[in-house]
Amino acid sequence: MMISSQEQPLIQVLYDGSRSDLRDPARPRPVRVYRWEPDRTPSEPGPLVVLSHGTGGSGGALEWLVRPLLEAGLRVAALDHHGNNYVDGYEPEGFLNVWERPRDVTFVLDALARERPLGPVGVAGFSLGGYTAAALAGARVDPRLLTAVLTGAVPLPEVPEFPDVLQALRTKHPHQDLLQGALEAAAADHSDARVRAVFQVAPGIGALVTPESLATVRVPVEIRWGGADQVTPYEADTRPYLEHIPTASGRSAGPDVRHDDFFAPEPADPGARARVGAEAADFFRRHLV
Repeated sequence: MMISSQEQPLIQVLYDGSRSDLRDPARPRPVRVYRWEPDRTPSEPGPLVVLSHGTGGSGGALEWLVRPLLEAGLRVAALDHHGNNYVDGYEPEGFLNVWERPRDVTFVLDALARERPLGPVGVAGFSLGGYTAAALAGARVDPRLLTAVLTGAVPLPEVPEFPDVLQALRTKHPHQDLLQGALEAAAADHSDARVRAVFQVAPGIGALVTPESLATVRVPVEIRWGGADQVTPYEADTRPYLEHIPTASGRSAGPDVRHDDFFAPEPADPGARARVGAEAADFFRRHLV
């Protein structure tokens, strides 16, 4: 089904039978997908950009990225990550089991590929979505650091959307089972060979990703960050991606740009979203078209 860039997206809920619903383990994991098509769809498989939202957000709220990508002639699909989106609510695993996010993207790419050939694929992500995009290119969470966070040896950064997320996870799951599953999943490779370019905006959890895995990334990676970002600060979260990914380049979106300038109704820098969205469209046009 073709959707004009002037219309609302096609919204579907797909179900991944290989994973369970976080609220009802007897049911498959839901992944909501928002899909847009450019006004003129080429006869050959057109380039596709998949968008991954930040912690507690929604793929349906990324219009500032969707619009310039559509205007550049790119197909766009955005996801709601189960348990970590405000549309259908929060679960502690949705915030802490971050490796499920790149698996969501691979699942959706598989589903879309059954409809028609995909063409070149890129992934863009904001905040925790920035990690998601990098994971699809080879980034892996360090299981030792993750264990330290889950056991309380290393403080968990503040999560405003879910302040007691760690205690909620411990209450919901036996501690030993939690640790073992986290170690195995965090160390796994969640890359997808179909992803040919990555654009990160204020990327998250850079401090938890192994430099060794970042060194394996071979696709082009472009990064933007806010100079006044206190949620995913440059030194802790952006610098590891920029310094250890051999193909990465990037620059600040502005010295006064805060993390919430990418979603707040009244941003400190009203032009930040438009600038970064246009730069993302130019990046994917160069690497996918």
